[in-house]
Amino acid sequence: MSGRDVAIAAILGAEEFGFATAPLVTMGCVMMRVCNLDTCPVGVATQNPELRKRFRGKPEYVENFMRFIAQELREYMAKLGVKSVDELVGRTDLLRMKENLTEEQRKVDLSRILSNPYVGIKEKVIFDPKKAYDFQLEQTLDERVLLKSLDKAISQGQKRSIEVEVSNVDRAFGTILGSEITKRLGDDLEEDTYRVLCNGAGGQSFGAFIPKGLTLELVGDSNDYFGKGLSGGKLIVYPPKGSRFKQDENIIIGNVALYGATSGKAFINGVAGERFCVRNSGAISVVEGVGDHGCEYMTGGRVVILGKTGKNFAAGMSGGIAYVLDEDNDLYTRLNKTMVSSTEITSKYDVLELKDMIQEHVSYTNSEKGKEILAHFGEYLPKFKKIIPHDYERMLKLIVQMEEKGLSAENAQIEAFYANKNNDKE
Repeated sequence: MSGRDVAIAAILGAEEFGFATAPLVTMGCVMMRVCNLDTCPVGVATQNPELRKRFRGKPEYVENFMRFIAQELREYMAKLGVKSVDELVGRTDLLRMKENLTEEQRKVDLSRILSNPYVGIKEKVIFDPKKAYDFQLEQTLDERVLLKSLDKAISQGQKRSIEVEVSNVDRAFGTILGSEITKRLGDDLEEDTYRVLCNGAGGQSFGAFIPKGLTLELVGDSNDYFGKGLSGGKLIVYPPKGSRFKQDENIIIGNVALYGATSGKAFINGVAGERFCVRNSGAISVVEGVGDHGCEYMTGGRVVILGKTGKNFAAGMSGGIAYVLDEDNDLYTRLNKTMVSSTEITSKYDVLELKDMIQEHVSYTNSEKGKEILAHFGEYLPKFKKIIPHDYERMLKLIVQMEEKGLSAENAQIEAFYANKNNDKE
């Protein structure tokens, strides 16, 4: 990256800049691209003491590099007549397309990137940040409908339910409402204190970050990032009455659902897209099938899948448990076995947990698949697989052992952590 690159990035709207590789090269990196092999010849990406001796980098080298970047940036800003980087941000009127372009390059339409309704080009330059960064939040469904309907109930801490129509242009539906609930009432409300029944199609990030006490029930379907960052709230999705398709064979929510969820519950009467529950660290969810890379990088929580999974399931999964219905006994062909094990469900505690989650799923969504499993639970139980990370399972066993010795749950976890660490060293 050069000073010119920084100038162009700022003009296009960037307010922060990452340099990454270039400063690394100033520290001695020779781009061998063997960082993961612990064989870095110049001692940058390695723990090998012999190789680390070869490292010659100094902080001053990076300082010097950044001074060159700043100097070049200042030169470009001087040519453009701009005094500070803040003044440069978003000034797309300072960019123009090159003239000598090939026929293929001319097909690229940059008008949406280069035009700026808040900047006058021919006349005197006018830039009003209040207009440029006005995201018109007052026009969102949260502001127009949810907050107006629930404002009094939230102020008085009263329970309330409402019904609304939603469409897929209503992005991050419920997020602003959730922030108001947390701001005024904290994050420890009773479940279902505020219920919103939604009819239609949920937009991107439907129910993102909603807190405990808020329940969004969607009769329809939803786009990607459903329940992103779920923080204690409850999400329920099922098809409208009269739908003829089989729920466990058709997608009802998009990709990357429950991404980074920390707590809360989600019940999905249908199939989810790819990367379901990626980085989930505490949410509980029941779904009737998932696409590729399900439960990727999951670190906590519980997931029940009442149907098929896509390939690369549980890749990088280091915590939490997934119970997967493996009717064709072929889950092992799609499971990433690097960090997890797949076993039958034998523990009575696991059986109870699985059954309770399915019962809750049926009670909220009226799932046909869920009802069938509960009606013939003895037949279906052997078909479920318990997916659990090796280290996570070992930690759970150690915690139980510590608790049996009379330690509190919190102290048991601490003791188990250090015991596990010592085992790894051995």
